[in-house]
Amino acid sequence: MGLWAYFIFTIISHFLVLPYTIKATSSCDFFTGTWVIDSSYPLYNSSICPFIEREFSCEKNGRSDLLYTKYKWQPFGCDLQRLDGVDFLERFRGKSIMYVGDSLSRNQWQSLTCMIHSSVPNAQYTIAREGDVSIFTFTDYEVKVMLDRNVYLVDVVRENIGRVLKLNSIEGSKLWKGIDMLIFNTWHWWNRRGPTQPWDYIQDGNEIKKDMDRMLAFKEALTTWAAWVDSNIDPTRTLVFFQGISPSHYNGTLWNEPSARSCVREEEPVSGYTYPGGLPPAVDVLKGVLRTMKMPVKLLDITLLSLLRKDGHPSIYGLGGSTGMDCSHWCLAGVPDTWNEILYNLIL
Repeated sequence: MGLWAYFIFTIISHFLVLPYTIKATSSCDFFTGTWVIDSSYPLYNSSICPFIEREFSCEKNGRSDLLYTKYKWQPFGCDLQRLDGVDFLERFRGKSIMYVGDSLSRNQWQSLTCMIHSSVPNAQYTIAREGDVSIFTFTDYEVKVMLDRNVYLVDVVRENIGRVLKLNSIEGSKLWKGIDMLIFNTWHWWNRRGPTQPWDYIQDGNEIKKDMDRMLAFKEALTTWAAWVDSNIDPTRTLVFFQGISPSHYNGTLWNEPSARSCVREEEPVSGYTYPGGLPPAVDVLKGVLRTMKMPVKLLDITLLSLLRKDGHPSIYGLGGSTGMDCSHWCLAGVPDTWNEILYNLIL
């Protein structure tokens, strides 16, 4: 073979094998892709799983369109390995897992317990509650899957003047020490105002304020959390993840449906792989803080893939019935199962 022919052959061979090289690489971006219908979904039967609370039990609450349970997240250039509950339990035998955050963390926590339980339906388990911590234990494997309800990560303290959100205090962190895998989350409550706001004042450093820019407060709290993780977590003993910003769907103009005032009667995802309304600003704040950390915290960057799922919320099939509208949480089975599938693939 002449030199020129060899050169041509080498170039052609390179492009022939390139797709397989991409597919096999461990650096695949699990968070960029599209939703496709897969008849083997959902990953568990929501009517059988005994752990799903009413607010996430859309089918039990009367939702009859079930196409939303049939979508699989397909990353570009690679495939997600389906969560193997037995393998998961063996990997974490004798260990502890804790979700820390608000009701979106509870959404993901219940999803994981259902996914594992469907793999080992005969495994013994116990459910207990200690203060704000819910503890689900697969006793045969001595695996604890826990939820610490902590909506801001930093502290809310009752003082003489009222309830104070302390951006630089993180005493709740005492519950996180010694855990083998931590999955943190906060954002859902940062814009609460009025009767549902669970604090009366914000303390930023030595200054107590009636209120402040919520995005700045969010960043300050994340910085406090990041400093705690960097100072207290041994990366050789503990895996740390941060669940990205889970979006809401209350404004149809953001997905090019101006007539849609909420997610009600939405039965299909946004088509394609981009979201017309763009990403919430909180995403940039979160990523900025994570970039400053010494500890290798992995971001579960689920914002974009979740933005595409305007069909996945309880809407009127949650706690509120015909008078309520929930376009913030997610039906189970549903989108949080994909969050946990990606978590599993990152662990692998």
